Amino acid sequence: MGVGILGGAFDPPHDGHVALGRRAADHFGLRRLLVRVVVAPGHKDVVASAEARLELTRLAFAAVPEAEVSLDPFARTVDSLLALGLDDPVFVIGADQLVSFPSWQDPDRVLELARLGVATRPGVARPELAEVIAQLARPDRVELFALEPLPISSSEVRDRVARGASLADLVPPDVEAEIERRQLYRGTARLH
Repeated sequence: MGVGILGGAFDPPHDGHVALGRRAADHFGLRRLLVRVVVAPGHKDVVASAEARLELTRLAFAAVPEAEVSLDPFARTVDSLLALGLDDPVFVIGADQLVSFPSWQDPDRVLELARLGVATRPGVARPELAEVIAQLARPDRVELFALEPLPISSSEVRDRVARGASLADLVPPDVEAEIERRQLYRGTARLH
């Protein structure tokens, strides 16, 4: 394999994101892992600015040698993949994202442009995943791989920051320091 892609809002990035990237790089033997910070995700609102999330993500993935962090100006995966023009990359997602994959914009085209590397963890039943994969035009383009679960979410990180609690077990130390330096996630208003 050559290139993997891990995209997201990363609002903020946390240890679970980093573990997913590392595990995907190991499993698929990736030379490069393009970590793409989506400027304006089509499926969710973001709190921090794209520039702040980019810096936090660079800090989070600093210890992953294959990682190359950049902004993704496209809200939809298919548009991002078309713009990248890579030769058969692996687009890395979690099993929970696979369940909603058929509702993504042009999922058949996504599978033409990239293979899906799907991290499985407890909480999403294998039969449910098999059912989703069977519905796809190219089920052969989907590969499952196991990921030791880290029960962390970006919303939990934001909630802890708002309460003034430590992030030591949720994010890398440099990410926690940058969140503090920028005074991010202190309230409910959109922060820059």
